[in-house]
Amino acid sequence: MLERRHLPSAVTLLNVGFNTVRSVGPALGGIIVAIFGPLVTFALTTLGFVAPLTALWRNKWTVKASPLPREALMTAIYDGLRFTAISSEIKAAIVRGTLFGLTGTSMLALLPLVARDLLKGGPIDYGILMGGFGAGALIAGLVNPPLRRAVTQELLIVLACVACAVCAISLALTSSLIIATVCLAFGGAGWVTGWSGFGVNVQLASPRWVVGRTISIYSAFTYGGIAAGSWLWGIIAENHSLSLSLACSAAASLLVAALGLKLPISNRLESELEASGAFDAPVPALDLKPRSGPILVTTEYAVAEENAAVFLEIMRRRRHVQSRAGARHWTLTRDVQQPSRWLETFRTPTWTDYHRLHHRLNEADKRLGDELKSLSVASDLPRTIVLVERPTAARKSTPVPYVSQK
Repeated sequence: MLERRHLPSAVTLLNVGFNTVRSVGPALGGIIVAIFGPLVTFALTTLGFVAPLTALWRNKWTVKASPLPREALMTAIYDGLRFTAISSEIKAAIVRGTLFGLTGTSMLALLPLVARDLLKGGPIDYGILMGGFGAGALIAGLVNPPLRRAVTQELLIVLACVACAVCAISLALTSSLIIATVCLAFGGAGWVTGWSGFGVNVQLASPRWVVGRTISIYSAFTYGGIAAGSWLWGIIAENHSLSLSLACSAAASLLVAALGLKLPISNRLESELEASGAFDAPVPALDLKPRSGPILVTTEYAVAEENAAVFLEIMRRRRHVQSRAGARHWTLTRDVQQPSRWLETFRTPTWTDYHRLHHRLNEADKRLGDELKSLSVASDLPRTIVLVERPTAARKSTPVPYVSQK
């Protein structure tokens, strides 16, 4: 719905709104239930959906139309999973985000017990604590844009983990409502900062054609981490103590911060992955249908021995970008009799998928082809051949009916 330059602010605003409303909503719902009863409460909740539905109906955002038909469902899922598995940036965000949710959710999952057992309070105290969490989330959202410009994204994630750890250990040690509320403000700030950072990283590391799928995978893992963390810290609190559970989650949050040494979050400020969309497709002499296939693509190269190392490095990058865009079974082979002759081979499921692959490549991806041409020692190479596989299995013979001679 938005231009790329607005994504960081939009993702932050989404997280701020969600966490602020999550803090205010339960208290407001409790008041309405106490005064008017559950029927009025659910009626107002139903009417509340009119506002977002109206906003969606009135919003006239522009969507870039694709000249290609929609993907098949299973192919689209496969491409999304493969792109996520290939992208080191997205995998780092998913792993760190899942662990961040697992460790940091203790301050919210155990907060009712904190209000009741550690602070000896009731529903009003719980509402005050949630208000502190929401206030911290709101403040973090307001200062997030200048912070993103001032420090690296990895440092923001580390600070978010530290803030959640400080909040958890403080809740375990304090019996003061005021101190606990201030600590939850730090926790809310760290919670929003962390989720905004991970969400922005996934968005900017994904080209538009696959961003919905990468966000879905990211959300599935991170919400799974939150659910698993809520269960884990609850089990520890039940079998040992509430303070021990909070302390363990604080230590785990610091480990997630230290994990940045192995899985750092990139400081990407904008996406360089937008597809160019320009592709001069070969004109087939066969009567190919959109679903004709599988398609086999081979490209022949002639490279001098002294350039073989440079050629292999370029081909490693080419394999990465083409596999990310949809190439399957990508291989590079070398002629044993003519060592200067190399063959690049990959497949796509259908003729339409072959077109879709090239529409997904960006300008930087296509420049790899120019680099490969500069290494060629033959004027007519590289040369690409596009083939369609045809079945060669023997047809089943039609059985001859038996006719009685009687």
